[in-house]
Amino acid sequence: MSGTFVGMPAFPVAAHEAVNNRTLRGNLRHATHTIRAKREKAVAEVSDWAQLREAGKQIKDHTLRHLDRYLVQLEESVVAAGGTVHWAADADEANEIVTKLVKMTGESEVVKVKSMATQEIGLNEALEAEGIRAYETDLAELIVQLGKDRPSHILVPAIHRNRGEIRDIFQREMSEWGRPAPEGLTDTPAELAEAARLHLREKFLRAKVGISGANFMVADTGTLVVVESEGNGRMCLTLPETLISVVGIEKIVPTWQDLEVFLQTLPRSSTAERMNPYTSTWTGTRDGRAGEGDGPQNFHLVLLDNGRSDTLADEVGRQALRCIRCSACLNVCPVYERAGGHAYGSVYPGPIGAILSPQLRGTASEIDASLPYASSLCGACYEVCPVAIDIPEVLVHLRERIVEGGPVVREGNKVVLKPAKGHAAERAAMRATRWAFAHPGALRTGQRLASRTRRLHPRSLPGPGKAWSATRDLPAVPAEPFRDWWQRTNGGKEGGK
Repeated sequence: MSGTFVGMPAFPVAAHEAVNNRTLRGNLRHATHTIRAKREKAVAEVSDWAQLREAGKQIKDHTLRHLDRYLVQLEESVVAAGGTVHWAADADEANEIVTKLVKMTGESEVVKVKSMATQEIGLNEALEAEGIRAYETDLAELIVQLGKDRPSHILVPAIHRNRGEIRDIFQREMSEWGRPAPEGLTDTPAELAEAARLHLREKFLRAKVGISGANFMVADTGTLVVVESEGNGRMCLTLPETLISVVGIEKIVPTWQDLEVFLQTLPRSSTAERMNPYTSTWTGTRDGRAGEGDGPQNFHLVLLDNGRSDTLADEVGRQALRCIRCSACLNVCPVYERAGGHAYGSVYPGPIGAILSPQLRGTASEIDASLPYASSLCGACYEVCPVAIDIPEVLVHLRERIVEGGPVVREGNKVVLKPAKGHAAERAAMRATRWAFAHPGALRTGQRLASRTRRLHPRSLPGPGKAWSATRDLPAVPAEPFRDWWQRTNGGKEGGK
């Protein structure tokens, strides 16, 4: 992944500042609760939601098992439709490809559809380094870009900003990027949206190059699909002469029939809508002579790996690649609601980011090694996921990898990770527990000793355990071990309740 977030501290350190920011917490609480409530109503309207959820899971799992075959089919379909396919192993290669393609057009600016893949690889920064300016056209992404900020939510990147802050950003920054904000701009949503529309209109009409991602790619026809709510995406997909789409290899589905499932589950899980206001599809280049019809004259598809093949090699962790970027898990997560997205040090925040980023980037950095612990394991994220990603299972799996080390695949090679530093006490405790459970006599003796000395037990743990017990009550040890009670009462039949 890109170096955009290099230098981020571990999640607990990064989250500490956010948790103490009352404005941020208020913005997050209001937005996540609103989206969550609307989603519940939208999902409740569908009588076969559980079946759709299972269908989405099965389609994604089948596609991932046969990803090599479907990617070849996709390439053949795109080429047959007049497009060109490029393969990028990592962020650097993807940025190099896109930069070269833009330079070939002779243009020095591009318009962009909201794309997490391009954020992942740091494309805007790479283009800027080569003298090419990229304009974000999604309203929330525009706010983030003008504010020299970072996205903090998958669906609503500027969720951490309130209306007053957005107005101030528009008034201060719009003139540096193009058409200035209207005089006397207020913080009403209609005026803010109109200011953005006027600012972006000239860019849409002038741009010769558009850059996008894609929500889905249909292998049998080579069709790419973008779903959105504002219409800016369609402007970027139809007006420029050259369109460059950077898409992760996991975004593929075999057929249009498979796509039908996700066009029902994605809008309800993300924007709480029955269907997306704008669903744009394109296959290759436009037909007809130059100047006729809609769509690009030149279309390039950049298929991005960037750690996805490594993730696919993990039998437990690969389910993260099912993700359709709906953000439902963020909106129900108590940790995200309080810490916000910036603390995750990635363009993928929240529960899905806590399992996806450490797999795409590895766990060598302080921030990535801490992300699997950025969860209470309450399971709410799994309950709302429209493709049934068992996020708690993957979190525990990654925690084990960090503490114990072991074999993994990195950059296509099998390597053995060393146990992470700072977990020696945890490893020792787990090994002692394993030994005790394997020796019933020792376990029974330990239980009896703990019961007879329970009045002497401290109310908080010493040493490293102090941080845990500082916010939790230590469970009281019963006066009698369960095994002794069971033996004394004959399993509760004699004097038991």
